[in-house]
Amino acid sequence: MASFPPRVNEKLIARSRTVGELLAPTSPFDKKCGRENWTVAFAPDGSYFAWSQGHRIVKLVPWSQCLNNFLLHGTKNVANSISTRLPRQNSDSGQKNKPCEHIIDCGDIVWSLAFGSSVPEKQSRCVNIEWHRFKFGQDQLLLATGLNNGRIKIWDVYTGKLLLNLMDHTEVVRDLTFAPDGSLILVSASRDKTLRVWDLKDDGNMMKVLRGHQNWVYGCAFSPDSSILCSVGASKAVFLWDMDKYSMIRKLEGHHNDVVACEFSPDGALLATASYDTRVYVWDPYIGVILMDFGHLFPPPTPIFAGGANDRWVRSVSFSHDGLHIASLADDKMVRFWRIDEEYPVQVAPLNNGLCCTFSTDGSVLAAGTQDGSVYFWATPRQVSSLQHLCRMAIRRVMPTSQVKNLPIPSKVVEFLCYQI
Repeated sequence: MASFPPRVNEKLIARSRTVGELLAPTSPFDKKCGRENWTVAFAPDGSYFAWSQGHRIVKLVPWSQCLNNFLLHGTKNVANSISTRLPRQNSDSGQKNKPCEHIIDCGDIVWSLAFGSSVPEKQSRCVNIEWHRFKFGQDQLLLATGLNNGRIKIWDVYTGKLLLNLMDHTEVVRDLTFAPDGSLILVSASRDKTLRVWDLKDDGNMMKVLRGHQNWVYGCAFSPDSSILCSVGASKAVFLWDMDKYSMIRKLEGHHNDVVACEFSPDGALLATASYDTRVYVWDPYIGVILMDFGHLFPPPTPIFAGGANDRWVRSVSFSHDGLHIASLADDKMVRFWRIDEEYPVQVAPLNNGLCCTFSTDGSVLAAGTQDGSVYFWATPRQVSSLQHLCRMAIRRVMPTSQVKNLPIPSKVVEFLCYQI
């Protein structure tokens, strides 16, 4: 495993180029608490960007228009300056042809967001599929919002209309993730120590409750083929679940504090987890081995110090769609861009009070949300992938580690195709 080397001075590392800012509107009487931007999200097709502005509000903006505004008017942009408030009752199908901005009042503090898109041929897992309230077409795009009161609200992105109100969690819904296969299976992670699986093609029927966490669940993420779910939480928890059998596969052990975020690589061969122990780990989830350790504090803290309060808590982690870069956001007022094969950041960017980050659908931009409800965007590192990385990505999309190691090919070729420690 690798940790941040002492010879590297972060002040000498290249700074990421700022693309733009969306600043949340403020008034003199706004309370500071409740304004936090806990979550940002891009639509799977790159058409929309969404974030929680705080005070129950979610903003939806067409991503291409947002980028054009940055080019035309500079990087700074007050979030509500060009907004159009649409009534939730508006279901004009013509809106689908032209993306529009929406301001959505969710009724309570928003902790989590997730976009989901439908593939019609993907059938519901429900036995009785003869009648449903909603018939999802191929161009359907949904937004799920997880709330402070334990509810999950499902919205039509094109119209801003509320479709479903899912009620079963008893505490904050801390994270949401849709299965990438277009089945509209939604998984929610909550402070009530459970994960719940919902089938939106079956009108939001709750299919399963996944139990195993002994404390708060902070986050969850699907593998690209939707077969595995990772969930992370308090008390160092990193769990992997088989989503066909709804059973736990294994626990990954190595962190020394609460684990707050996770994400799979685009080929599904790697898993990144972020923790309050000042580290981001990159795992091989199939064998439970830590391949890389990206440290945010040097020298690395002792387990006792890492397990307590420190000023290097890592809040968020995101895998770029090139499979080569990872972004992390920590309490030391810094965003870092890492390569999976290098032990120190390739780029950094300053950010005060950051809470969350995610890459755009094409991987060209990183978005990060802050405690005051604003969003900041940076251009991501652009590097040509090596032949080895391209070969690994191609074969690991269809083969887990064990199958690659059993291929009837020379051992050197097997090493070439595997992610190594």
